[in-house]
Amino acid sequence: MKKGFSIMAVAMLTILNVGVAVAQDANEAAVESQGFHQILKDYFIKGGPGFMGIVLLCLILGLAICIERIIYLNMATTNNKKLLANVENALATGGVEAAKEVARNTKGPVASIFYQGLDRMDEGVDNAEKAVVAYGGVQMGQLERNVSWISLFIAIAPMLGFMGTVIGMIQAFTQIQAAGTLDASLIAGSIQVALLTTVFGLIVGIILQIFYNYIIAKIDSIVNDMEDSSISLIDLLVRYKK
Repeated sequence: MKKGFSIMAVAMLTILNVGVAVAQDANEAAVESQGFHQILKDYFIKGGPGFMGIVLLCLILGLAICIERIIYLNMATTNNKKLLANVENALATGGVEAAKEVARNTKGPVASIFYQGLDRMDEGVDNAEKAVVAYGGVQMGQLERNVSWISLFIAIAPMLGFMGTVIGMIQAFTQIQAAGTLDASLIAGSIQVALLTTVFGLIVGIILQIFYNYIIAKIDSIVNDMEDSSISLIDLLVRYKK
């Protein structure tokens, strides 16, 4: 995942470098034109504060959840092989209590699962395995918390944009009916406003979809590590009991 993220970062830097080169070649034209933020602001106002504001709210809330999840998932990522080795050494030298101390002092869902399994060792390996499985489900729920809200914003942002477009088209045809004639200049403004809401909604959906896919891939990676480490822990406990 880190390698893929690095490749994405290099690609984005390459695109930015190309964009800078193009901007330098068109420097004279850029001086006469408006800044990007001003153009974006003008288009946002033209799209109407109603639907555009709601779509912007979806973007803000969606990005806030994405950032929170990415930070949480990165903090939940640990070196599971090193943790397993430390637990094994602690079991061999200090017993279950020493292994529990190692798990307690390590962050991440895998360490929490290890602690729950070790805490049930006095009840037998079978109960320890049940505790690992049960608490693994709890940790999976923690990893997936609020992710459904991101998918909701991905779905409703383009739909709100389409709704704004439909309403704008209705207004355009209402103007045609009131004027009694088909004049392109009469309805061009309304059609432009209608299409802006769709474009903005699609942009919001695309941005959130990229973050959503990264988060889902990160969760799958952590869950796979949790399952693999849990199996290794149970095998370790079985050997320790012997």
